[in-house]
Amino acid sequence: MTARSGKPIRVLIVDDSAAVRQALTRVIADAPDIEVMGTAQDPFFAAQRIQQEMPDVIILDIEMPRMDGITFLRRIMAQRPVPVIICSSLAEEGSETLLHAMDAGAVDIIAKPRVDTAHFLLESGIRVCDAVRAAARARPGRRMAGAPSTTVERKLSADAMLPPPVSRAMVRTTERVVCIGASTGGTESLAMVLQALPPDSPGIVIVQHMPERFTAAFARRLDGLCRIDVKEAEDGDAVLPGRALIAPGNRHMLLQRGGARYHVAVKDGPLVSRHRPSVDVLFRSAAQYAGPNAVGVIMTGMGDDGARGLLEMRHAGARTVAQDEASCVVFGMPKEAIALGAAERVMPLDRIPALLAEVRRWN
Repeated sequence: MTARSGKPIRVLIVDDSAAVRQALTRVIADAPDIEVMGTAQDPFFAAQRIQQEMPDVIILDIEMPRMDGITFLRRIMAQRPVPVIICSSLAEEGSETLLHAMDAGAVDIIAKPRVDTAHFLLESGIRVCDAVRAAARARPGRRMAGAPSTTVERKLSADAMLPPPVSRAMVRTTERVVCIGASTGGTESLAMVLQALPPDSPGIVIVQHMPERFTAAFARRLDGLCRIDVKEAEDGDAVLPGRALIAPGNRHMLLQRGGARYHVAVKDGPLVSRHRPSVDVLFRSAAQYAGPNAVGVIMTGMGDDGARGLLEMRHAGARTVAQDEASCVVFGMPKEAIALGAAERVMPLDRIPALLAEVRRWN
């Protein structure tokens, strides 16, 4: 439901593929709080539909006849901003284009739903509907607050990837590791944080909810902007000072430890807290293998992924931080973490880099 009216969220689907329009309509049909107000095969038909009725959210393809999606997106944002979700097949060669779409004002990126099996259709439905709910709360061009908690239907426990901790991690070492989780609005927020960090920052591991293949382009882009190294994580990558590892889309990432050194494991697995990669999976692994050597940061995003994992980190002796409401695009994940008592500190986005830069000097 929309925050203002209590009525279903109205979605306009813009895609030149009739099959995709039908698939998106099908996965949205099961959500009682969302409805498809119309579909359009290209931006010109979409513009005519918008003149008749303004949607709450637009799901937009990029490659379409007569006008590409990014040009249409820029025109929407210049004339009458509305939350826009880019829906793309995410071919590797198009990933950089999707980053331009985020710059143009898109609030999220989703992969086109696969309709070949019921399994993939179900997972697509979860992702699409969650993205629509988050987008409906986002006012384009400014940071937002006030997103509601998502329901927990069809959610799997983090136990599916990692059992609950049975003892505290090894004693504190000289190595520190920062674990960050983010979702809607996180691409911009992560860029702000990572660009502000000095080259000698502690090792960082990040779960940002993204479709597969988009994370590689996102990491390359950040690597070109930041003083630290940024890369998409590969199984076995070492967590090193001055390096940030971003979990690949559609794969879980866990922190592990060998001696006094940390590395990551990248694994397949079920959705956890409605996501893959899941922040809860990363945070739980940090609680087990890093304990007081870790810092957990939960940032802007819809839902509650990461809240329970951050609480486990705090119980294991880690320092924990939640982004504050005023600086969040969607105040969902941090809100849930704060409500659980998982966050030792709550702070605005622009203060987080200074905190992380000091982590290696903590006693």
